[in-house]
Amino acid sequence: MKKAAYIGGVLGFALLVILFVRADFAAIVRTLESGGWKLLWLVPYRGSFYALYALCWLTLLAPVDPAGRAGFGYVFWVTLVRDAVDRLLPVASVGGSLVGVRLMRWRGLAAAPVAASVIVEIVLTLLVVYLFIGLGLVLMAESSGSAAAYRRVAVAFLLSLPVPAVTLWLLRYGSVADRLRRVLRPLLGDSVKQEDTAALDLELRASLHRTGRFTIAGALQFLALVSGSFEIWFALRLFGHPVPVAGAVVLESMVQAVRHLAFAVPGGIGVQEAGLVVFGQAFGIDAQSALAVSMAKRLREVGCGIPALISWQWAEGTRLHRQMRFHSEESR
Repeated sequence: MKKAAYIGGVLGFALLVILFVRADFAAIVRTLESGGWKLLWLVPYRGSFYALYALCWLTLLAPVDPAGRAGFGYVFWVTLVRDAVDRLLPVASVGGSLVGVRLMRWRGLAAAPVAASVIVEIVLTLLVVYLFIGLGLVLMAESSGSAAAYRRVAVAFLLSLPVPAVTLWLLRYGSVADRLRRVLRPLLGDSVKQEDTAALDLELRASLHRTGRFTIAGALQFLALVSGSFEIWFALRLFGHPVPVAGAVVLESMVQAVRHLAFAVPGGIGVQEAGLVVFGQAFGIDAQSALAVSMAKRLREVGCGIPALISWQWAEGTRLHRQMRFHSEESR
């Protein structure tokens, strides 16, 4: 995964450089400046996205945490940290999930059910993204000037439909925990043994058979993805290139599509920008404006992510200090 992240990062950065070299950088800066301080509203607004994802995770965790040791506030913070790790650190998109498993274990939750909830959430995200892309395709079909882009995306969408179906089937009926155990070992340590693998398999299947909770969690994720469309709608309105709500949903869905396809690229660097440039053309959005929207989203990622990463490292340092003090007192 590290090698994939490094290679993906290099390729993504190269794509980003090409996009900015071909664009008018001065025009991009002017477009951003036209948005002014109002762009900062994207940072607190993102809280609604994290709140919906935290509620989704709580829905999946509830059966294995009846005492509520991990409350909404804590899960919300862990969700922030997970997203910050995925978007700001040079890791593939599973890095934040592994950190999330570690942080949830701090609340005394067993590794297997927490890891199972994270895996189910990832699979659920894959399914929900496909639904979101489907919504984007329906809306794109109704817009003028997007026929060529629509055909390309529709073909790719149809050809890749077996991916989420097969993934869900394998997790529900197949044993894949041996592979997952090797992925989780760096964070869970040597405690991940054969019996833990069997427990993870059981927890995965139990989670996937809780149809009601699975559906509710999926609905919350879908609302979170739709809420992300407002960022594009709001930024373009500030930049003087307003698009209808349907257009913003199409652009956000296409960005999500390319980012999930290029999951090995840290933070979707270059990929997000290319998606906005390519699909923005269908709505009369020039490359400069599309790249300015991407930069606004990047600034929001930094505004939300840096405090989350600092708080995580502070918590790690505090925990390590307490452990060292405890062992020091024991040795006396």
